[in-house]
Amino acid sequence: MVTLIAGTRLGRYEIRSKLGEGGMGEVYRARDEKLNRDVAIKVLSAEFSRDADRLRRFEQEAQSAGSLNHPNIVAVYDVGTHDEAPYVVTELLEGESLKDRLQHGPLAQRKAIEFGIQIASGLAAAHGKGIIHRDIKPDNLFVTKDDRVKILDFGIAKLIEPFSNNSGQTDIATRKVHTDPGSVLGTVGYMSPEQVRGLQVDHRSDIFSFGTVLYEMLSGQRAFRGDSAIETLNSILKDEPKELGGNANISPAMERVVWHCLEKSPERRFQSATDAAFGLESVSGISSGSTQATPLSPRVQPKNRERLVWIALSALLFVIAGAFAIAYFSQPSAAVHSIRLSLSPPDKNSPPARLTVSPDGQRFVFLANDAEGKRLLWVRPLDSLTAQPLTGTEGAAAPFWSPDSLSIGYFANGKLYRVEASGGRPQTLCNVTDDRGGAWSPGGVILFAGLEGLNKVSAQGGSPVVATKISGREEAHHWPYFLPDGRHFVFLADASRSEDHHLRLGTLDSQDTQGFLDAISRVVYAPPGYLLYVRQGALVAVSFDARSLKVTGQPVAIADHIASVGGNHEFDFSASDQGVLTYQTSNPNSQLIWFDRTGQELGPAGNPNTSGTLALSPDDHRVAVTLDDADGRAADVWVLDLVRNNISRVTFDPAGDGAPVWSADGSKIIFSSNRSGPQNLFEKGSSGGGDDRELFRSDAEKSATSCSPNGQYLLFNNSFPNNQGGIWLLPLTGDRQPRALLESQSFVQTEGRFSPDGRFITYMSNESGRYEVYVRPFPLTDDKLQISSGGGAYPLWRGDGEELFHITPDGVLMSAELKTAGKLESSIPKELFRTKIKYSARGATYGVSADGQRFLVNTLTEGDNPAQMTVVLNWTADLKK
Repeated sequence: MVTLIAGTRLGRYEIRSKLGEGGMGEVYRARDEKLNRDVAIKVLSAEFSRDADRLRRFEQEAQSAGSLNHPNIVAVYDVGTHDEAPYVVTELLEGESLKDRLQHGPLAQRKAIEFGIQIASGLAAAHGKGIIHRDIKPDNLFVTKDDRVKILDFGIAKLIEPFSNNSGQTDIATRKVHTDPGSVLGTVGYMSPEQVRGLQVDHRSDIFSFGTVLYEMLSGQRAFRGDSAIETLNSILKDEPKELGGNANISPAMERVVWHCLEKSPERRFQSATDAAFGLESVSGISSGSTQATPLSPRVQPKNRERLVWIALSALLFVIAGAFAIAYFSQPSAAVHSIRLSLSPPDKNSPPARLTVSPDGQRFVFLANDAEGKRLLWVRPLDSLTAQPLTGTEGAAAPFWSPDSLSIGYFANGKLYRVEASGGRPQTLCNVTDDRGGAWSPGGVILFAGLEGLNKVSAQGGSPVVATKISGREEAHHWPYFLPDGRHFVFLADASRSEDHHLRLGTLDSQDTQGFLDAISRVVYAPPGYLLYVRQGALVAVSFDARSLKVTGQPVAIADHIASVGGNHEFDFSASDQGVLTYQTSNPNSQLIWFDRTGQELGPAGNPNTSGTLALSPDDHRVAVTLDDADGRAADVWVLDLVRNNISRVTFDPAGDGAPVWSADGSKIIFSSNRSGPQNLFEKGSSGGGDDRELFRSDAEKSATSCSPNGQYLLFNNSFPNNQGGIWLLPLTGDRQPRALLESQSFVQTEGRFSPDGRFITYMSNESGRYEVYVRPFPLTDDKLQISSGGGAYPLWRGDGEELFHITPDGVLMSAELKTAGKLESSIPKELFRTKIKYSARGATYGVSADGQRFLVNTLTEGDNPAQMTVVLNWTADLKK
């Protein structure tokens, strides 16, 4: 390489002076004349660009590094070539490398922790975007004049050549790891064991290298060093570094953090850089005691000092969290106990749901109503007495955390969203047809339930692709959860019969999956090696080896009466990577209750139960409901006689039956059942006599919504893989060939209902970005009238067709008057009353009397056993008992 002289131009950059050089190239100060700022340019040897494929990969990696925006990662501005030599343009830093800093001797423990937290924070940000450094060492860590640590050279390792044994130990170049045996990448003395062996590496390799840097900062010596490169590599594989305990200034707890990073097996190390940072914070309390204004992750920022009223209890919670952390890292031989806390919802009149702990165990997200009755996501730090709502998340369902604990994924209005845990505007990632579970990998891939199986999409958004394929007797794949390697995952395979439900294993590398455990529940993996799921209402843990992907023990019960959320085996529990367990018990019952138009209770109908969807008969004398069986494995259709107040069973098949709809004359009930695969349409006499008759079978998921008043047509929801969910029409006479009525590939249209005279249909659609209620003529014309404003769902007609009702996202029952003579017109919807309606993903859970004066609402009731959210610190201690 020819040294560049001052004045040389590289595109828009003018070289000003040389800053240094190394085995890979030279570094210069330059001027970016377009943006009028000084930058640093690292020019690599021209030999690195001779392989076009390697140069392309380098540019892609550099572009990925350029997407990182973190105070502890050097900002990458640009890449290019000059005289066939690649170069990288970064921010210009003033200070010295950590290698130069250590020339003066080891650092004090306080300073080593301060630097270590910054390095771990930067690594966590990179890992969260799927970027692995592969060459963490003091040379690639820069300390600015204000003691801010910057990680350098993301992406440079893509061009490094195979190492030779006579190279200097800090300059030994190696090449990129693919899956070829014997290929290695990194710097001798700082490689992980898997790098030395030439194995596939993940983010945990960086954690090992980070451990070598921590060791060197504390001791002033390399963790692994031999007389030659080969001996050093052997030392990494076989030896343990010299004990740090001889230094009285290094605490035992600090030493344990270092050893936890330097475990030979990736599965035994910290499983994320965030975990490593948490370990360092726990050792010294640097987040509250340091005078250095070091930028940390949001969970360790100083609290609002004005909230003096809460200091005492907040301090107590800090002590509890600290005690848990010390117990975790100390691993004493004496018995360790778990600690239990109880959280209260923001609105005691609104039962919370889906309490989910962040991977770092520092925050919780859950669903609850705000003061206006809107259902939102709420975030509560472990060390705080209050939770904060995340604005813009109305209608959210099934929240899940990002691996770095900074963002939350959730579903709403037929879309997948992400939002920062600290607040901000939610970002739409893609359309979805199912909200039953999401999982976020360290590599930035999100899994979620789809029509053909599980789908996957980038955490930055994009077009989903199929990740798993439904097969055999399965009907859906739900509730994915990633295992520690970030590639394998577990999920629930739903089936038509309870005995065919099972948990399966999948991988991002293939659509093939394998069953490994019979269960009917969502499943969570919890370190150091457990699967958590619900069995007969109890939360159980079973030992699981994440390396061999095998169950290694028998289930052990942890808690009883775990709450069910909605349906489809969505039980309310979660676990963090740091030993924090959450669950909710005392699932609220529901009661069918009559209300008048002002919201005044008129009386109950039947007994309290766990009913879901309901449908009033045409004469208002009976109501068809869906009831779960005793263990929640299946459901059946029942009919409650509202005059005699007795209930009788209509369907008896062991599969799941539900979503009932009355025929026009009230003699039959049409329902959906998964007894023959996906949800197909059946009918049966409303008295329960006679045989079930199949009306329509296909490969799509279906549920009936309305019969035409002349008895000739049936509207039903239909979800094929090539659309977002549409409304179809099934003739009940003649050729009985169904056809699409309203269908789209970009939004969902569902819950169609005929008007009492059959001239119109009403339905809900999220074409505007959220669900609203619409009315159209039948047969269809181009005319369309939007009824709701601000969100609306599950529309129902008054008996004369001149009034339409719907439910808002926050549970308010709304009314709009219609004019159907001549031009179709609607009044502005008005509020009737606020409900405590129990929603169901299968359809409406309220009914309207023919005269529009009474409303039968499936109402949530807690009785004497209110919902309780429980947090358990160090939950695995209970298993050891």
